[in-house]
Amino acid sequence: MSGRFPGASNVDELWQNLIGGVETISRFREDELEFSACSEADKAQGQRFVRARSELKAVDLIDAAIFGINPREAEVMDPQHRLLLECAWESLETAGYDPDQYPGLIGAYAGCSLNTYLFYNLCRNRAFAEKFAGNYQVGLYSILLGNEKDFLATRLSYKLNLKGPSMTVQSACSTSLVAVCQACTSLQTYQCDMALAGGVSISFPQKRDYLYQEGSLVSGDGTCRAFDAKADGTVFGHGVAIVLLKRLADAVADGDTVLAVIKGSAVNNDGSAKVSYAAPSVEAQANVIAMAQAAADVHPDSISYVEAHGTGTPLGDPIEMAALTKAFRAGGAKGNQYCALGTGKTYFGHLDAAAGASGLIKTVLQLKHRKIPPLLHYVSANPKIDFAHSPFFPVEKLLDWKRGEHLLRAGVSAFGVGGTNAHVIVEEAPVLKPSGISRSRQLLLLSAKSETALSMMAEKLATQLEMHPKQNLADVCFTLHKGRRPFQYRLALVAGDATEAVAKLRNRGAKTVFSGQAPQSEPPIVFLFPGQGTQFVDMGRDLYETEEIYKLEVDRCAEILKMHLGLDIRRVLYPEAEARPEAERQINGTATAQPALFVVEYALAKLWISWGVKPFALIGHSIGEFVAAVLAGTFTLEDALALVSARGRLIQSLPTGAMLAVRLDGKEVEPLLPATASIAAFNSTTLCTVSGPTDALRTFSVTLERKGIAARFLNTSHAFHSAMVEPMLAEFVEIVRKTPWQPPQIPWVSTCTGCWMTSTDLADSTYWARQIRGAVRFTDAMDCILGEPVRILLEVGPGHVLGRLASQRKAKTGSVIALASIGGEGSSETDLASMLGTLGRLWVNGLKPDWEEFYAGEERKRVPLPTYPFERERFWVEPVASVSGVNGGTGVSRDLEKGKTGNGSPPVLVEQVIQEQLRLMTQQLDMLQRSDGVQETGSEND
Repeated sequence: MSGRFPGASNVDELWQNLIGGVETISRFREDELEFSACSEADKAQGQRFVRARSELKAVDLIDAAIFGINPREAEVMDPQHRLLLECAWESLETAGYDPDQYPGLIGAYAGCSLNTYLFYNLCRNRAFAEKFAGNYQVGLYSILLGNEKDFLATRLSYKLNLKGPSMTVQSACSTSLVAVCQACTSLQTYQCDMALAGGVSISFPQKRDYLYQEGSLVSGDGTCRAFDAKADGTVFGHGVAIVLLKRLADAVADGDTVLAVIKGSAVNNDGSAKVSYAAPSVEAQANVIAMAQAAADVHPDSISYVEAHGTGTPLGDPIEMAALTKAFRAGGAKGNQYCALGTGKTYFGHLDAAAGASGLIKTVLQLKHRKIPPLLHYVSANPKIDFAHSPFFPVEKLLDWKRGEHLLRAGVSAFGVGGTNAHVIVEEAPVLKPSGISRSRQLLLLSAKSETALSMMAEKLATQLEMHPKQNLADVCFTLHKGRRPFQYRLALVAGDATEAVAKLRNRGAKTVFSGQAPQSEPPIVFLFPGQGTQFVDMGRDLYETEEIYKLEVDRCAEILKMHLGLDIRRVLYPEAEARPEAERQINGTATAQPALFVVEYALAKLWISWGVKPFALIGHSIGEFVAAVLAGTFTLEDALALVSARGRLIQSLPTGAMLAVRLDGKEVEPLLPATASIAAFNSTTLCTVSGPTDALRTFSVTLERKGIAARFLNTSHAFHSAMVEPMLAEFVEIVRKTPWQPPQIPWVSTCTGCWMTSTDLADSTYWARQIRGAVRFTDAMDCILGEPVRILLEVGPGHVLGRLASQRKAKTGSVIALASIGGEGSSETDLASMLGTLGRLWVNGLKPDWEEFYAGEERKRVPLPTYPFERERFWVEPVASVSGVNGGTGVSRDLEKGKTGNGSPPVLVEQVIQEQLRLMTQQLDMLQRSDGVQETGSEND
């Protein structure tokens, strides 16, 4: 639910006013009036003009940018359209839905009051009118689109990307509740899957008086005393009220927060069986109430509250009570004074087109909090109302709404001038089962159109979590992921509980909080697969225990490897405590290390892909190239595991050797090498790896130390990529020759050649021998890939060795971002936290994750969270004082009356048309008031 109400900028503030008994109708001093209908002649005749009205603040402001509204469009648009658009946005966000991500159809049903901004502001501003004098047809069209009622609902659909039915509903005071009823019908007939429904009423100027005449619709002192003996009329005002509706079964299945259930609704019309067009009808009101109860299939005895139309008129209130009593008695109600009666009009006045939905929101708030606010200003009953012998009693003080044998139920009425009546039956929300379990760490994401808005959003969420520390953090993150539209300015953080989240939201400069501006399109991502030497026991264990996709792929690989290794690789990767020493020995042996590393890298890649992180290209460092080959579709998983197992087994059978990392470019190291050693890898312009016999490398390391060149031995058992592996190459080539292959479906850069992998390379079985014997040309591979428009390199394996090497390079389009999947051995961060943090950084850089897969298997709820902090600006055309009338009157400027713009330009046709419409409408209203036998002619807007 969302709304703007007199004295309340949202539904929470409205509730505080209700339970606090705060009336929010404004009384104005004479010098505060923006317009007065009272002339000197009226004063002389002793006419009573009342300076009271409920008003809305900041109606001249809108965050036009977020809705894609240009300044000129915002300036001419009816504020009713603007405020309803904001509230519709808030309703969707409060419910946890982003229309762009929602797969179903969302409808829009809404109505508004007479557009007086057009008449009072635009038409009377000569400077504004002259803007359109040169091309009035273009000006007229833009004014039409921004002000005509017909475009109210369709603008919601266009700006919010709603694809269900979109209809403007108009039925005077019952407009917004009729819109709710129409939306219910649309949902029940499956024309849409969700629907926004409501109304808005804002007329200008807000601060104005009105003429009181005894027996008329308006109050003599600006107070609405509904059902009271002293009731003499209502007070009109301004408001916005809109709700988001959904079929209950779907809402429960989707994990929505259900505020209440509309059990049944009905709409009818009085027809002609009444004393005048504007007069109410007991029969029709009773019928619509009975129809709604029948549609809801509830007995009147189970309804313990009615939110009445309750305008506080001497005639209207007794008619409404007669209709209610008739409907309840006809439905079988036997008891007296068991059903509470209230109306929001005693608090904030009659909100015209927004009145019905405002009453619905008020009733839902009462159901939620199980309290019923009193009727303000009620002292004793209207003498024409017999409460004692009716099912109803007026609420005189704040009541606790206690459930009896039935769920709490209420009726809500709205009756429009002209006789269109609406009634709905509302029931308290069902108790839904709680959320399921989730990850121990959660990824929290925020985005906004500006850095300022992002800061406000972070603070609002921090305050929310601080006030509700037990709120399920997984549900909070789920709602942010699936229920918010992503914008350019972004923030991501990982937290385990609300306290940690609050601390990080308020310390956005921390290393574990990531922020930035996302590009307009998703960034190409390159997967990097590291080689042997990065493996360790328990790499990825955290993910094996929490992520179903990761576990599934590890288990799948382990079952395949059993026949190749004669052991369960899972007992090496994730051993029991007593088996850990043996597992550490095994994982450092080449025959086991290479398959183990493959399994972890492959499972990580599949997990990333399931989350929507799909590679643009692949690069594998030595053994990592086999993972790239499988993901590219070159080898099947089964064949790749057979090759990796054979490769590790054959290398393991060779004499042991050593490898030495040298802090120098490989080209500079080559002249210094002993005869038996080789450059095993060109990793960067400042780092290479040397491979060869252990004794030779020990001597070589001393030589390097004397030259001041840093070097260290790697944790390997053999001298890969050196002459020491040559004895096994022929046998391995024969195995490769028997293995089927397919051309790569994902581009793949070879670290053997440093170029893009081709079918020609793959057709040559000796390629895989050269891949073992030759140097790893990682530097060349990086130069190749960074010649493309690549921004992000993702290391898919333990640690971030390759990422650090790659980040030293510069991409064609600027600096490259290198990210790690999980930490290396000894990392203080859990694997899950590392993965989530990297996912957050990818999102900050423009990635669109697959949230459906991310939350697959979880039972998550959408929860109400702070909505977007609109950065409103003033877009307003000021009215210009006319030469006729008092304090501005109702006419246009004298030059415009003559059909001139004041500078000799042609007549402004739109002004002439509007002036004529105003004249005719005034005549019709006068005729209506004189001819009706009943003076209650409806709202002054009507």
